[in-house]
Amino acid sequence: MSLAGLVLAAGRASRMGGDKRLMRVEGRSMLDRALEAALAGGLSPVLVVTGPEAQPDLPAGVDRVVNPDPARGMASSLAAGVAALPAGAEGVMVLLADMPRVNAAHVVALAAAFRPDGICVPVFQGRRGNPVLLARRFFAEIQGLTGDKGARGLIAEHASAVAEVSMPDDGILIDVDTPEALRALGGNS
Repeated sequence: MSLAGLVLAAGRASRMGGDKRLMRVEGRSMLDRALEAALAGGLSPVLVVTGPEAQPDLPAGVDRVVNPDPARGMASSLAAGVAALPAGAEGVMVLLADMPRVNAAHVVALAAAFRPDGICVPVFQGRRGNPVLLARRFFAEIQGLTGDKGARGLIAEHASAVAEVSMPDDGILIDVDTPEALRALGGNS
C-alpha cells in the first residue's frame, strides 16, 4: 500500500509575528517535527507545500511543492500538494506544520486503519483532530476545494466513508497559532 504524506506549510502565520514553521518546540522547528512524523511513520513520498519564498533545506526523502498564492487559503495548498502526488499513491495523509505534538505513532495508527475507499480521522476523547488520511478516490474533489477550511467540508459530505481512529493523547488537537500557544508548549522563536 502506497500512502503519501503531505505537510501543509504555506500559511502566512499572521498571528505569530514571524514564520511559525521555523519556531522551535523542544529544540526543533515545528516544520522539522511534522516532516519527521511523516517520514518515521512510513509515508512515502513526503511532500511539503510552501509559499514561493525561500525555504530552509529539507531532509532527504522530502520534496517541495510551491503554492504560488497561499493567500487563497489552505485549500489552495491542499490542491497543489495533491496535484503533485505520484499516480501510484493510494492515499494521502495531510499533516499541518503547526501541530508539533503529532508524531510517528499517530501516523502509524491512521495508516493501519486505512481503507482504499475511505477517510481516517484521529479522535481523542470524542474530538476530531489532525492529521487526516484520504483515499485516492477523493483526490479530484480535494483539487476543487477553495478557501481556508481544508478538507473539513469534504469529510462532512462523505461521513459514511469516515473511520474515526482513537488516539492515546491530545497531540492531534494541539496547534500553534499564537505566541502564547507556542510558549505553552515550551517553544520559542
